Amino acid sequence: MRLFTGFGSVCACLLAITAQADIQQRLDALESGASYTLPVGTLGPLTINVSGVNVRCADDTVIDGGKAGTTVAIHAPDVTLSNCRIRDWGHNLNDMDAGIFVAREARGVELRDNDLKGPAFGIWLDAAPDAKVLGNRIEGEPDLRSQDRGNGIHLFNTQGALIEDNAVSHTRDAIYIETSNNNRIRNNVMSDLRYGIHYMYSHDNLIEGNLTRNTRTGYALMQSKRLTVTGNRSVNDGNYGILMNFITQSTISGNHVSGVTTGETAGVAVLGGEGKAVFIYNSLYNEFNGNVFQDSDIGIHLTAGSEENEVFGNAFINNKRQVKYVSTRTQEWSTEGLGNFWSDYLGWDRDQDGIGDIPYEPNDNIDRLLWTYPEARILMFSPAVDTLRWVQEAFPVVKAAGVTDDFPLMRPPRALVIQAQPER
Repeated sequence: MRLFTGFGSVCACLLAITAQADIQQRLDALESGASYTLPVGTLGPLTINVSGVNVRCADDTVIDGGKAGTTVAIHAPDVTLSNCRIRDWGHNLNDMDAGIFVAREARGVELRDNDLKGPAFGIWLDAAPDAKVLGNRIEGEPDLRSQDRGNGIHLFNTQGALIEDNAVSHTRDAIYIETSNNNRIRNNVMSDLRYGIHYMYSHDNLIEGNLTRNTRTGYALMQSKRLTVTGNRSVNDGNYGILMNFITQSTISGNHVSGVTTGETAGVAVLGGEGKAVFIYNSLYNEFNGNVFQDSDIGIHLTAGSEENEVFGNAFINNKRQVKYVSTRTQEWSTEGLGNFWSDYLGWDRDQDGIGDIPYEPNDNIDRLLWTYPEARILMFSPAVDTLRWVQEAFPVVKAAGVTDDFPLMRPPRALVIQAQPER
């Protein structure tokens, strides 16, 4: 009986291997321009080596990586892979184990409507130009530590990609872009991550219409130039909504960041996060306009020489602290008579032109003192502090240099009031 069972198992295994080899042979025998539907059942890892083919999975097809290596590798240009369920590739981040690996010779690949679930990288684009990653669902393994997971979609030295309408959760970062220029990242939904979108050394990219929620940082923009970040949302992210480190010549417009608080997000607490809707570190010559920074611990925090930025037409609404910034010289946050809306502005508008009659100045020497010596907060509402604030108002010569908005708006611009979109 034992021998018969073993013989049956060997036969089944041989049949499975033969069937798998037959499917790989069929893929290798395709001609350019052909379409092929992978059969129903559970398949093993596959490689696509023929250019210009359209490979689709039947509705009940699963491609299983067997918890090792890459599950689907694409080594030919103009390939389309769609409607596939891809599972259980390897864990090895050093070997770039991935659900789908697109090699650099595979120009113009399109990955559409696939469903991936596994531990390491979901989709890796390895210097493959002009790729399209559209409407895929990618889920990592939440039981792994964040640093042990791969990124959902990883672009390395990739040019001209369109990453659109994907849903990514429980990976390390949803979309990681490294040394990759002229790419478009649009309308993706990302949740329960370290970072939603993470840029490193990448220029001339568009980030538009994306949504992050419950991440440790919604949008981490680092060491990059000429980014256009527009129409994105960050909802209940922890520590940072938008984080900018050495970003220059970029436009941040029409974004809505709300509910960024200090604390544990995606299972991890970040020391020093402080719940900042936007944190700007060593970033110059950028434009911020038409954004809403709302209901967060800090609306905007600038440090490390983040000067020469234009900040106008934004709305800072109900943040516990609107601005955290003290500089060596005054920073004017208005352009051509257009300032920002501040929900805590206490000035008046006697001529009813929609512009406050006195400047908005969010920080003073008391703020500097409290940031330097946090234990001094116990004196926050004491008569001594009130007296010092009055002296600064009466004798401006003793004020610290910092942010001034000479044309504060009495109400948010109408476009900002109506821009909020329902969550997807």
